Amino acid sequence: MFSLFQRKRVPTAAAPSTASMAMPQGLMRPESAASLLATPRRRKLLEHIWQRTSLSRKQFAALYLTPLERYAELVQQFPASESHHHAYPGGMLDHGLEIVAYALKLRQSHLLPAGVTPEAQAAQAEAWTAGTAYAALLHDIGKIAVDLHVEYADGTLWHPWHGPLQRPYRFRYRKDREYRLHSAATGLLYIRLLDREILDWLNGFSDLWASLLYVLAGQYEHAGTLGELVVQADQASVAHELGGDPNKALAAPKHALQRKLLDGLRYLLKEEFKLNQPQASDGWLTQDALWLVSKTVSDKLRAHLLSQGIDGIPASNTAVFNVLQDHGIALATPDGKAIWKASVTSDAGWSHSFTFLKLSPAMIWEASDRPAAFAGTVQVEPEGSAAQTPAPEALDVETGESAPATTESATPTTADSSVEELLELLDSSPASTATAMPLQPLAEKPTPLPDHKPADTTPVQAVHQDDANPSGAHFLAWLRQSIQTRKLIINDAKALVHTVAGTAYLVSPGVFQRYAQEHPQITALAKQDKLPEWQWVQKRFEKLGLHRKQASGLNIWNCEVTGPRKSRRLHGYLLTSPDTLFHEIPPNNPYLRLANAEAQRDDSAFHAKNDDEQE
Repeated sequence: MFSLFQRKRVPTAAAPSTASMAMPQGLMRPESAASLLATPRRRKLLEHIWQRTSLSRKQFAALYLTPLERYAELVQQFPASESHHHAYPGGMLDHGLEIVAYALKLRQSHLLPAGVTPEAQAAQAEAWTAGTAYAALLHDIGKIAVDLHVEYADGTLWHPWHGPLQRPYRFRYRKDREYRLHSAATGLLYIRLLDREILDWLNGFSDLWASLLYVLAGQYEHAGTLGELVVQADQASVAHELGGDPNKALAAPKHALQRKLLDGLRYLLKEEFKLNQPQASDGWLTQDALWLVSKTVSDKLRAHLLSQGIDGIPASNTAVFNVLQDHGIALATPDGKAIWKASVTSDAGWSHSFTFLKLSPAMIWEASDRPAAFAGTVQVEPEGSAAQTPAPEALDVETGESAPATTESATPTTADSSVEELLELLDSSPASTATAMPLQPLAEKPTPLPDHKPADTTPVQAVHQDDANPSGAHFLAWLRQSIQTRKLIINDAKALVHTVAGTAYLVSPGVFQRYAQEHPQITALAKQDKLPEWQWVQKRFEKLGLHRKQASGLNIWNCEVTGPRKSRRLHGYLLTSPDTLFHEIPPNNPYLRLANAEAQRDDSAFHAKNDDEQE
C-alpha cells in the first residue's frame, strides 16, 4: 500500500503518450478516461479506492468510477501546480486519485456523523464514505477554471464548463491568477462530475450535505471532520510528491491557513482592535505600514479563530509570528525576523516602546476603506535594542502599562502535525480493516434521522469570551456548547473529550489550554495567582466538584490508548455524571480504556504534587 504513493521523479504517468508525441510541438491530444487511467500505478490506486468502499463492482462503478473517469477527462494532462507539488503532465490526475485514496483510509477511523446513535451512523456510513471521496476529489477542481489558459490549435479558448476537450490543445498558467478563486470556481464544475441522482442522495443527509458544500466552497473551518479529512489527505499526498518527507509538506505554503489568518486579522481590525489611540491601543497605522502590538495580536487572533471552530492554530506566540511571516502577512525586519522594536510618539508628547508585527495596509483594506493615518510617529529602534528584548511585550488596554509575554505550555498535537502518523496509518493493508456497510439505494428517500437534542431541556446559552468572566462554570458551559456545535469533536484521535467507562473524560492539560487560548483575558487573572493560564482554569474546574476521584484521592485518571501499531497514555478527569455534558451518552471510545490499578499507582507520585496544589 505504502509504495503506491511513492513516485520516482520521472513517473510513467508523466511521460507523453505516443499519440501526444505525434502532435505538432506545443500541442497535446485529448485522451479518453480509459487511456488516462490505464497506467499501472493509477490502476492500483483505483483498486485501493474500491477496496475502501466495500461495494460491489456495479455499485462502485456508479458511485465512484464514473465521477473519477469524468474527472480524468476534464483534467487530462494538466499539472496540479506550476512549480510546487505534482508539477508535471498528468500531476493533477495523480493528485486527485491519491487524495481520494488517503481520505477514504482516514475516513475508516471516524464514526460519522458524530453525536448520533450507532444505528444512525451505520445507516449513513456509505453516504459519508462517498461524500468524503467527492470532497477530496473536487477540492481543487476549480484550478483548471482559474489558473490555466487553455486553447485549441486555432486559438479558440476552452473552458472546463464546455465539457471535455475535443481537439488538440495547449495550455499555460495565467500570470494574474488568484489563489482564492479556486474554491469559488468549484461550484462551476462539480455538477459535471456528479450525477443528479448522487446529489439528490447526498442532499438527504443534512450534516453531510452541509459539510460537503463547505469544503467545495473552501470554508474548511465550517466543514467539521469532513474538512479535516480532506486537509490531512491533501497534506499526505503533497508530502510524498515532495519526496516522502511530511516536514516538507508542513513547510510548504498553506494557503488555506493564510486565508484564515488574514480574514481573522481583517475581522479583528474592523470589530475589536483599537487603532491610533494616544496610549491604550492595539496598533498604529502610518502612511506606509500597519504596526500591531505583537502579543496582543497573537492572543486575540488565536482566540478569535478558535472561537470560530478553526483548529491547528499554534499555541506559541513565536510560532504564530513565524507563520504570519512565512505566509507574507507580517513583513520581516532587515535581519529577517518577524518582530520589530519601535517607539510610538503622539503629537501630545506621549511615547512608549513596543514589540510589533509590521503589515502592509493594502493586505487589510481597500484604498477607499483605509482609516486615517496616526497623527504621530512610529520610529523603528536600532537592531541592538530589539535584540535586548527577550520576549514580546503587550500593552494592557485598561491600564496603559506594558506587560511581558508569558511562557506558554505545549498543546496537544494539531491536524498539521499529524501527517507523519497518517503516513504510518496508510502503510497498513487495505483489506485488513475494510468493513462492509449496506448501501442505501440512491432512488429511495433516506430514512429521516432522529432530531439531535441539546444536552438538557434548557438550551445552553451561547458562550463568547466577552459574555461572561472566565470561571469554572463558564469553562463547563463553553465545553458543553463546543461539543454541541461540534467545535470540539469527541472520541477522535486528537480529541480533548472522550467517553470512557460510561462517562465523559477530559484530557488534561489540553482541554484547559484550549479554553485559555480562546479567552486571553485569563492571562491577567492567572498572573495575579502566579499560575499558568491552563492551571488557573483547571483549579477552578476542580472546585466545582463534578469529577470523580480515585480511591487514593487523586484527581487524575490515566487511560491507555491502543492502536494497530502503538499505544500511549492519556491523563485526564472523569466526570461523576456524563449528564454534565451529554443528554444521551455516546458509546465508549473503543480505543481507550482506564489503565489498570497498578498503572494508576505508578503515575500517582507524578500527579500527587499537582493535585495537592490544586486542592
